[in-house]
Amino acid sequence: MLSLPCFILSDAHVGAAPAATADALVAFLRRLRSEPGSLILNGDILDFWFEWRRSIPSFALPVLGALRELRAAGMPITWIAGNHDCWGGDVLRDIVGVTYQTTPLRVQLGPWDVQVEHGDGLRGDADRGYLRVKPILRHPLSVWAFKLVHPDFGTRLALGTSTASRVHSAEDNGTGLRDIAIARVMAAGGPNVVVFGHSHVAGITRAPNGGVYANPGGWGAVPRYLKLTETRLELIELTASGEDRCLDAVEYGADETLPDPTKGVGRIGRDEAVDGRALDR
Repeated sequence: MLSLPCFILSDAHVGAAPAATADALVAFLRRLRSEPGSLILNGDILDFWFEWRRSIPSFALPVLGALRELRAAGMPITWIAGNHDCWGGDVLRDIVGVTYQTTPLRVQLGPWDVQVEHGDGLRGDADRGYLRVKPILRHPLSVWAFKLVHPDFGTRLALGTSTASRVHSAEDNGTGLRDIAIARVMAAGGPNVVVFGHSHVAGITRAPNGGVYANPGGWGAVPRYLKLTETRLELIELTASGEDRCLDAVEYGADETLPDPTKGVGRIGRDEAVDGRALDR
């Protein structure tokens, strides 16, 4: 069962990203062994994942080992499939020990009613091409056929044709997913927090009714994560000094409003702001 504090990250794309990306992720997971709470991995943690009968992609081993150690330390972990790691199975569930699912997560965490989804294929016309191939890629016959491919060739083929990288970000600067999230938190019976990944655009946005949209951004670009507590949702960045830095936060029940939607959801950089608000350096 997931509990607070809850840590959420996404889009590390281990396998395509530089080795430093995986190293930072492994170090972070090992640090969590001494923390209470739970962890949600919101998709595309691996740039490619497939479980052959007796083989798995070797580049994933350090991350999977750190996750197994974290589970052994008692932290619950839920892994939500992204568009790059959607072929999870028994290795993740039974050997690593995570709760792996291909559907969105809706969970009550303290006062927060949280919905977590990777975010691929949600933007209608903008994702039309992907929506055509998604059911084919995830069809049981496609999975069966790919099992016939030698693991070395299959892994090389998948990584070679991947368009993801640690610097990828959405062409709409994240506004498409933000608008979908705001509509969800504004709807009757909707959650009061929606978390997406996928766009690689980090930020926190407050809706007029008090609901929140949050995206940790792409871990492969700059290691960032969300931390949810009883009273606060924070967007946090790892720094070279080892001291994490809070980039933005909202308090539960705080009276904040939605920023001007024409300004987009600006990517957070070292000297940039979050949703038009200056960061406290």
